[in-house]
Amino acid sequence: MLKKTPMRMCLGCREMKPKRELIRVVRSPEGVVSLDFKGKSPGRGAYLCRNADCLKRAVKSRALSRAFGAEIPEAVYTGLAGSLEEANG
Repeated sequence: MLKKTPMRMCLGCREMKPKRELIRVVRSPEGVVSLDFKGKSPGRGAYLCRNADCLKRAVKSRALSRAFGAEIPEAVYTGLAGSLEEANG
């Protein structure tokens, strides 16, 4: 019996991809937005591809703000970009 692969949509390119290929951006119950590489952090999650272009598109279209239902400060986007670059090495 084959298991179904969970699929999620990238907020940047709007493509459905396997969940393991994407990075989860999570807003904790306290309102802190961060990257969740393990996919286990509590809170509301949204997904992005592992490249900076998708993050730029999500910022431009305000997709993260809409997904979380709250304004995202510019400092958070800068931190996300830095974390994404570190992860891609």
